[in-house]
Amino acid sequence: MKPILLQAHERSLTKICYNREGDLLFSAGKDKFPSVWYSINGERLGSYNGHNGAVWSIDVNWNSTAFVSASGDSTVRVWDVQTGRERNLYQLDTPCRCCAFSYDGNMILYTNDDVMGKPCEMYLTDIRIRPNEGSSVRINITQKGLRKVTSSLWGTLDEFIVTGHDNGELVQWDIKAMDDVRREKPHQGQIIDLQTNKDLTFLISSSKDCTAKLFDIETLEHLKTYTTERPINSAAISPLKDHVILGGGQEAIEVTQTAVRTEEFARVKGHFGPINTIAIHPDGKSYASGGEDGLVRIHYFDKDYLDYDVVY
Repeated sequence: MKPILLQAHERSLTKICYNREGDLLFSAGKDKFPSVWYSINGERLGSYNGHNGAVWSIDVNWNSTAFVSASGDSTVRVWDVQTGRERNLYQLDTPCRCCAFSYDGNMILYTNDDVMGKPCEMYLTDIRIRPNEGSSVRINITQKGLRKVTSSLWGTLDEFIVTGHDNGELVQWDIKAMDDVRREKPHQGQIIDLQTNKDLTFLISSSKDCTAKLFDIETLEHLKTYTTERPINSAAISPLKDHVILGGGQEAIEVTQTAVRTEEFARVKGHFGPINTIAIHPDGKSYASGGEDGLVRIHYFDKDYLDYDVVY
């Protein structure tokens, strides 16, 4: 697999993601300029300029019209994907950590850090309403006895939210009740990343405790554990095969089976330094990884992998 190398950012990568069709790849790093690329050839289309701090999280809505970014400058911004124009700006008191679009693309969730005596809070906002025209729904995470949110995503049909915390807890929130309905503590270290599979039935968490774990997203039932010798910064579920891809401090991508066994069967090297974020193309035939070296590498799986079938 010969990768396409994108000289994406001057500093380390924090998050990459594909849009629903997979033709666009979005990247963010600690250099405050989120960027968008053609995934097929790595051509840079432009950047979204306005942040004054590291961008920790990004997401794009289902029809690729709006793009959201959360930054250490204590702002969350919604952008027009095509023009790069800033549509909405949400100012918070402390650095923003996570952001995500709901399935219908009308709502965003975002969280802030508990620093300078301020509590960690989660916000739900309708982007169709201007920031000065209406208030966001706010949930005080610290008040509920939980630690800082480090990763978050929407669940099936936007009925609930799942958050990962820096003490290894996994929490499911009911949208209507605005309260937590399930709490699990699957990890001994910070949960760094949460991702779902294509049809939002499974959830995979990656943690500093050197494990990634697979869950049923509705019940948070633990299904499988993938163990490595280094902290795992990101994990993604293949939409094409029963495989997961893990990346982290081991400076190599690991491809692991999800079906019956959980052992590693392939390793892809190339990054100089730890891998911070991984995203799989929606068709499952390629993936992208972003590292501490400021590079994004797009790998297209070769025929050997696509024809590979596990015999149990």
